[in-house]
Amino acid sequence: MTISTIEKHAAEAPTSSAPLGIEPDRNCPLCPRLAAFRAEARAKQPGWFNAPVPSFGDPAARLLVVGLAPGLQGANRTGRPFTGDFAGNLLYATLLEYGFARGRYEARPDDGLALVDCLISNAVRCVPPQNKPLPAEINTCRSFLAATIDHLPRLRAIIALGRIAHDSVVKALKLRSSAAPFGHGAIHQAGRLKLYDSYHCSRYNTNTGVLTAEMFRSVFAKVKADMD
Repeated sequence: MTISTIEKHAAEAPTSSAPLGIEPDRNCPLCPRLAAFRAEARAKQPGWFNAPVPSFGDPAARLLVVGLAPGLQGANRTGRPFTGDFAGNLLYATLLEYGFARGRYEARPDDGLALVDCLISNAVRCVPPQNKPLPAEINTCRSFLAATIDHLPRLRAIIALGRIAHDSVVKALKLRSSAAPFGHGAIHQAGRLKLYDSYHCSRYNTNTGVLTAEMFRSVFAKVKADMD
């Protein structure tokens, strides 16, 4: 599948049917730096999605996977979380392996892949410069993350991919940071929910050995066992 074909379908990426306030508007102005960066991307690549990337998956999910933010040439291009970049290869393969997805992942939003009992979202919904959102941007976008959590009636488990996602989830759940420190494989109880930590499945982490496929799968295996 060529990039040009992906671009053709970017505007047709799955959009959220969530109630008003759970997902940012396409032209969300809340973070001026991110809005400016988004405008630059639209000018350079008008065929890309170039908007806050909505959550993707099952609205009745018991599992929520939270990443950091859309990648410039990944979700920002395709309009679906973790689609079109390296991190998505490991994430979607793992979801398929443990029954949280069905179909085939082909790194494009119209590949027919469907999530099962799982929803994927991000702590920050817009692509940030250098993949590094500012603390104020993380704080601002947390309202959408908190709303997503609140509107999943069957939610039992959250997997946070990386420290920033972990910290934002902890704050959204109103946990004390000292009581829920980040650590790969760590599990934290938050009322009826459990928060599971994993290193982010980024190319850097996997190339440097910080995260192996086995380490990543072990987190999902634990979630699956706890939910069954």
